[in-house]
Amino acid sequence: MAIARRPAPLTALLLEGIHPDAGRTLRAAGFHVRTVEGTPTGPRLKELLRGAALLGVRSRTLMTRRLAADAGSLLAVGSFCVGTGNVDLDACADSGIAVFNAPYSNTRSVAELVIGELIMLRRGAFEKCRRMHAGWWDKSSAGAREIRGKRLGIIGYGNIGSQVGILAEALGMEVHYYDVREKLSVGNARRCRSMGELLRKADAVTLHVDDAPRNAGLIGDREFRIMKPGILLVNASRGRTVDLEALARHLRGGRVAGAGIDVFPKEPAASRARFRSSLAGLPNVIMTPHIGGSTLEAQRDIAACVTEKLRAYARSGDTTTSVNFPQVQLPVIKNFHRILHVHRDVPGVLSQINSLLAQGGINIAGQYLKTRDRIGYAITDIARQYDRKTLEALRAIPETVRLRVLY
Repeated sequence: MAIARRPAPLTALLLEGIHPDAGRTLRAAGFHVRTVEGTPTGPRLKELLRGAALLGVRSRTLMTRRLAADAGSLLAVGSFCVGTGNVDLDACADSGIAVFNAPYSNTRSVAELVIGELIMLRRGAFEKCRRMHAGWWDKSSAGAREIRGKRLGIIGYGNIGSQVGILAEALGMEVHYYDVREKLSVGNARRCRSMGELLRKADAVTLHVDDAPRNAGLIGDREFRIMKPGILLVNASRGRTVDLEALARHLRGGRVAGAGIDVFPKEPAASRARFRSSLAGLPNVIMTPHIGGSTLEAQRDIAACVTEKLRAYARSGDTTTSVNFPQVQLPVIKNFHRILHVHRDVPGVLSQINSLLAQGGINIAGQYLKTRDRIGYAITDIARQYDRKTLEALRAIPETVRLRVLY
């Protein structure tokens, strides 16, 4: 039996200005890297994906079902950010494409922005800065308060929310939180039984929820009416979480004393694009262009995290922390050939794989199987060489989504 020749280096396509460390790391690992600035769409993106094995995106590139189906050579997508809402995870799984992200790498950066905005809002510093630029010297303590001793309400107590709580406590705030899941408190944070309870208690509210449909319009007119007069609101989570029209009304009416908004329901696809918002021109409103995680430290850490996941999957088949694939932690290949079989999860697939290997006279040195939702992932290590006929038979199993062999 003859073993197939080692394939040419795999191509990685990196979009949206991903930190250059990602490209350097992948090149050092033997990948061919293409870097494209901006956010290509439509036919341009489809053309770029032709021949690419790995795709790196941030939050703007839309990986749709059609693109996933057409990208026949694509093995994995790396989302160089926390969220994966722009990637159709089910479609990628159905096409045998693993998806990875960086759920923790920008936690500190977002938390720092939130705390910084709370301080600036409580002091009215943004409006005073605007007046200084306009030539007015407005030295006054009217309305300026410390955040020490105030109650901070955190909605969504995950990685970022809990980190915000730690920083807030260090500054002397009393922290309360609400989450739909049972979460243990960090430090002295106190859990609220309902969001309404939190809104009634808090002097400032910060949102750290995911993009689940239930969170659309989470904070609207009703919720603003529950809040204490003079409340501060910061949203650095998802754009559709806050009804911005309702927020604008309550800012004008004085119930909301200030707001920091980093995410919006509709965001431009490119930097330096025109942007409009109902919050524009309102005093004591800090608007930032989705930069919560946009620090050099966070982008460097994200680049290191995601590129390592892409490299490990391409080289060993390891799917640890994948957001759409069965998660299997695999050892490095030594003196074996590894067959990776992604398939629809129905009974009998593994027995078909083993039967075909036995027919080819191939003994199994190690085997792993994991399933997730409707996808199965079988990894088989073999010590002897294989022939093309055996591979074709494995690929011909009706439930096969993707077959790959690592040398």
